This record gives sequence, structure tokens and C-alpha cells, in this order.
Amino acid sequence: MEVSPSVYEHAARFIGRTPWEVSRDGDLIYQAHAAAYEYYRHAPIMPGIDIYNLEPEAYGAVIDQPSGHNIPAIARHPLGEVEELLDLPPLDPATAGRIPVLIEAAARLAARFPEADIRVPVSGPFSIASNLVGFDTLLMEVATDPELVARVMTHLSEGQVRFARAIREAGLDVAFFESAACPPMLSPQLFREVELPALSDLMKRIGDVVGHPVPCIIGGNTAPIVEAMLETGSGYLIAPFETDQEAFLQKVAGRLDVRIRINIDLRVLVSGTRDQITAEADRVLALAATRPNVCLGTGALPYETDPENVRFLQQYVATQTNTPST
Repeated sequence: MEVSPSVYEHAARFIGRTPWEVSRDGDLIYQAHAAAYEYYRHAPIMPGIDIYNLEPEAYGAVIDQPSGHNIPAIARHPLGEVEELLDLPPLDPATAGRIPVLIEAAARLAARFPEADIRVPVSGPFSIASNLVGFDTLLMEVATDPELVARVMTHLSEGQVRFARAIREAGLDVAFFESAACPPMLSPQLFREVELPALSDLMKRIGDVVGHPVPCIIGGNTAPIVEAMLETGSGYLIAPFETDQEAFLQKVAGRLDVRIRINIDLRVLVSGTRDQITAEADRVLALAATRPNVCLGTGALPYETDPENVRFLQQYVATQTNTPST
């Protein structure tokens, strides 16, 4: 069975630089993710450090330099009202913030590792909106004017289609991320009413751009919205550790065409013993045995994760499932 670690800021560790330094430099993004891939041989490679910050920064959000090895985060939201989001022109991926730098770094990785599956992260509209006006402001509007928020989701989607088109024109593929919209931020009903119409349309359009269904990566307690996520047409979903994974898998039991990544408890991988890592792997392997077309995954690996723990997990799963070790 394939082990698919999520390598973002953790890649910076491989070249001895901070996540902040790597996030601001296309050459360092390339070097860091190349070094991580040479060690893990993981799939897919999703180059980037603070992936949910890219589009909001391109729209005017301010990212402050964090201390030490902390992850860069948005310090100031550029807009005060949700309605202001409707006035934003769709981003231009050729000039918007760090987006062209990231695409170039991904293209360099593809040239160096032609066998690798490289997918550039693209954020969903709810995640972008939450970073432009702040969660409190956005959720207040969800409660008081859900139709406005639904219109904003559609409006922000246009820039994401442009982003996906630029990725495809560079010969690359897309992974789609929308964790801000998961419960309890949105109830299952509000997910359907406010988020799903734009999300389904956006994912179809991106799928048309790249020529196949794209992964829909939503973290958190997603078991209550699995049926809605399947309606997006995605060919790849994750069963996060934070949700009821058994319930999640039961709800996708009839959709063997959709690949499911079952995430382990990341805390065990970061600070657990080898015995604890194997026990957690066994737990996920038992879940995975209930269906084909699955892989074992992780949440976003923290910078401080010991690479030997990840390599140990890969090798253990390979021996348990009779698959080649990376």
C-alpha cells in the first residue's frame, strides 16, 4: 500500500532553512521539495509551504514573518466586509503574488523528476474568503446572509479556474484544498447551501482544464459531509484522523472509483515510539482492508517531524502489504 505523507513546511527541514525563508524563494521551494522527494519518494509532490496563504496574499492579505520554524500566517485581513469580496477582480496567475514563483518551482521539479506526480495546490473559495475577511466576519454573514456568501463563493471561483489553467499550461496537475469549509465551521446543511454549488461547479471546471477529476482535500470532521463531497465529482478524498473514519468509509463503500486516503494520527508520527507508530499503522491498515483503492496518509507534517519516523512508517506498511518500499 502506498504511504502518502503531506510534505509542506516540513520540506524546509531538508535544506536547513526556515519555512519562512523557503516560502518566499522559488529556488528554495524547489530545493526543499526536491530533497524531500529524494528521501521519501512520495506521491504526490505538492510544492509549497503555507499553501492556504497564496491566494489571499495575492489579493492583499499581509503575511508576517514568524519566529523560528513556525509556519507563516496571515497577520492582517485586507477586507472588513464579505460584500467587498465581490469587488475583487479575479487574480491573474501570471502576476499575482507568489503564484507564478510556485508554478515555476513546480515545473522545475517536474523536469528533474519526470516520474513524479506533481500537483500544485489550489485553494477553495471558502478558504480564500476566510483569510481575506477573517473567520468571524465570514461566519456571521453565513448566518445572516447565506445567499451573499454563496455569491461570493462563485465570484472567487473564477480566479481559481485561471490559476488551474496556468498550472495546466505549465504541464502540471492540480490538487484542490478547502479545509476551512468543514464542520463545525459550516454545518452539513450550510455546506450544501452555501459552499457546494460553487464548489461542484469549480471542481468540474478545473477537472475540464486538467482533463480528469481532481483531488478534493478537506480536513477536519468530514464524515457528515462525505455525500456532498462525492457530488463534486472528485476522484480523491481524504478520511482525516479528526473524523469518524469508520463512518466515512461506510459512506464511500459504493464508490470504489474514488481513491480514499486514510490519515493516521499525526501526533504519533511526530512524537511516538516505533511501537506506537506500528500500532497506529495497523489500525489504519485494518480500516483499509475494507475496500480497494486506498492509501495511507498523514496530515501536514510539522517542520520538526523526524524524517526517520516517516521512512519507518513507509517501510513498515510496505512489509505488511507486500508492496515495494520507497
